[in-house]
Amino acid sequence: MVNTKVNLCGIELDNPVIPASGTFGFGYEFAELYDINCLGTFSFKGTTKDPRFGNPTPRIAECERGMINAVGLQNPGVEKVISEELPKLAKCFSKPVMANVSGFSLDEYAYTCEKLDKEKQVGWLEVNISCPNVHGGGMSFGTSPEAAAEVTKAVKAVTTKPVIIKLSPNVTDIVAIAKACEEAGADGVSLINTLLGMRIDLKTGKPVIANKMGGFSGPAIKPVGIRMVYQVSQAVNIPVIGMGGVSTAEDVIEYIMAGATAVEVGAANLVNPYASFAIVNNLPDVMYKYGIKNLNDIKGCAHNG
Repeated sequence: MVNTKVNLCGIELDNPVIPASGTFGFGYEFAELYDINCLGTFSFKGTTKDPRFGNPTPRIAECERGMINAVGLQNPGVEKVISEELPKLAKCFSKPVMANVSGFSLDEYAYTCEKLDKEKQVGWLEVNISCPNVHGGGMSFGTSPEAAAEVTKAVKAVTTKPVIIKLSPNVTDIVAIAKACEEAGADGVSLINTLLGMRIDLKTGKPVIANKMGGFSGPAIKPVGIRMVYQVSQAVNIPVIGMGGVSTAEDVIEYIMAGATAVEVGAANLVNPYASFAIVNNLPDVMYKYGIKNLNDIKGCAHNG
């Protein structure tokens, strides 16, 4: 008998498998395929203060061992997420859900997080700091320790639930940014968000997606994710959620060995809508295969090598 339970910022999960924001909608879409209560939890679609239509099409491009997307945070805005999306979710998901929040100013982050913090269904706030700072020249909040800390402080000042800062890998020193978030009061960090990628159409000589560049995700980025989770988990004393290229139960275990407490599954859900379901079902067998009785026993074990 193996134990798949983990504790994420004071909330116990039946298992560490969490579908990532942007790949699982608001959950009820996948509930038509299987009982999503088998999941540890999931991070719902990135939510902003105001509704967003997103970027022009085409905004998704396949590539070798992954995909590039520039969807542009399309969502109905926080008011409609609360009034329309969460009630639909409540009918099919009985566990706390992770609310993913994006913003383009400190005020937007604070406003949206404060609204979602009041919702009973929300267990954690995952704050995506890969967004461009409209008051800071367009540079992403997640590219400097100072800006990342500012967002963290702004959100923590108006919330009571655990705040998990989602970090961008498109930086020189992700450890410095993670430590700045921890010092500013973050309850956890999640990483990695997508890498910046691009594809060019050989027939036209033009970028494949309208936005020219977008977020590169999929199996190809897993070694980068593992490396960054390994580095960050050594440097901070708060939980780390690992992600990037996860498509199997073996991938989940590898991230936990690198130091992750829980693991998010992203692009795999877009390739196979049953991906997270399969990972949850396969995890006990893979643990048994490698002689793992409890996931907490192997957390960060790679640091001892």
